[in-house]
Amino acid sequence: MLACVLSITSYAAINVYEFDSVQQEAQYRGMIEELRCPKCQNQNLAGSDAPIAQDLKQKTYDLIKDGRSDGEIRNYMQDRYGDFITYNPPVRPSTWILWFFPPLLLLFLIIGWFWQSKRRQVSARGQDGVTVDSAVEALTSAEQAQLDRLLSRPDNTDLDITSTEDKK
Repeated sequence: MLACVLSITSYAAINVYEFDSVQQEAQYRGMIEELRCPKCQNQNLAGSDAPIAQDLKQKTYDLIKDGRSDGEIRNYMQDRYGDFITYNPPVRPSTWILWFFPPLLLLFLIIGWFWQSKRRQVSARGQDGVTVDSAVEALTSAEQAQLDRLLSRPDNTDLDITSTEDKK
């Protein structure tokens, strides 16, 4: 009984189509490999067992038997199922985001990366546009004398740098 059920199941999964020529069979195999199953994600008609894929395989077979070209079959399928039916949608305004957004995003990322690395190099060299405040005045002679006195002490015990005038 089990062998009978398994043989029926395996028989149902096999599609047998008879073609007039080897070219028609090659065209059929190429088309079902190229067209995407509308129900399954990332599966072509050849790899899908969904009922709609079976129907589309039959329709593809019928169109090939009628002598239609690959372009005519693609147009027929795109008219009924949209651009989703192909893995390679045509370039038109509705599909521009698919074709042009990834390269533009990559280009912007590369430009941003170069700009950021160039900015870091300039900053590391000290050429980042930071200007030294010229309003800073040099030490007065009294301040310079006090600094020299503090630096010349051998013991450095007195670390109080406040001037004697400030201590009063």
